[in-house]
Amino acid sequence: MPNSTIPPQPGPPRPRRIRIVGPALTCAVFALAGLLFYISGQTAKGTDLRTDNSLLKLSDVIRQRSTQNQQLEQQVGEDQERADRLAQQQGQSPLEAARLDALEQAAGMDPLRGPGLTVTLNDAPPNATARIPGVPEPGVNDLVIHQQDIQAVVNALWRGGAEGIQVMDQRLIATSAVRCVGNTLLLQGRVYSPPYVIKAVGRTDQLKAAVDADPTIRNYLGYVTAYGLGWKVQESGDLTVPGYAGSVDLRYATPVQ
Repeated sequence: MPNSTIPPQPGPPRPRRIRIVGPALTCAVFALAGLLFYISGQTAKGTDLRTDNSLLKLSDVIRQRSTQNQQLEQQVGEDQERADRLAQQQGQSPLEAARLDALEQAAGMDPLRGPGLTVTLNDAPPNATARIPGVPEPGVNDLVIHQQDIQAVVNALWRGGAEGIQVMDQRLIATSAVRCVGNTLLLQGRVYSPPYVIKAVGRTDQLKAAVDADPTIRNYLGYVTAYGLGWKVQESGDLTVPGYAGSVDLRYATPVQ
C-alpha cells in the first residue's frame, strides 16, 4: 500500500478572549505610565526632582549647612555687640562692668593676645609611599589626619597652660567639640579641610613641652617620618586668637513623659 501523508486537521478555533490579551496588556502599560507621570508631576510641583536636596550627597549637604552656620554666627556676634552697647547705656556700675568683663574673658568671648604656639597638621602628599626601609606601604587611613590627631594637640596645649585656643578661624570654648566627618573637620557647625591650623596663647616653653610629651602626638610623628604627614610647630612672641562669636546656649535631652 503506497505511503500517504494525511494533512493535519486544524484544531478548534481559539477563543476570542485570547486574541485580545495583547491589546489589553498594551493599554494597561500605557495607563500605568500615565499614572506614573501624573504622580511625578504632583510630587515635583514645578521643580526638578533630580536636584532636590534630599538627593544631594551628604558632603554637599554638610557644606551647605556649614555656610549657613557661618552666616548665623556672624549675625549672633553682631547681636551680642548690640546687647553689650545697650547694657552699657543702662549705666552699669564699675564693679558690675569689671565682673562682666572677667566672665566674658574666662568664657572665651573676648580676643586674646600674647606669646603662643601655632601647630599645623596636614595630609600626606598624593601617592605617598613608605619613606623608611622595612615599613609597610601605607593604606588610605595612614595618609590622612584623624580626629584623635587634632584632639591630641588641643588637649596637650590645654595641659601646657594655654589661656585660649583657636582651631582654624574659631575660638574654642567649654562646649566646643572636635569631630571629623570623612576627611574633613566639623567644628561648631562648620566644615574645614586640611591643613588644620591650631593656635594657642600661653607660655611657649610650657606649651611646646606639653606637645612634645604627649604619647598620641609621638605616635603621629612616627607617621610623619614614615609617610610624610604634615607637621609644623611655630613659636610666636605676639599671637592673637579671636573671641568666640557663636551661641553659648546649652542643649540637652530630656526623657519623654
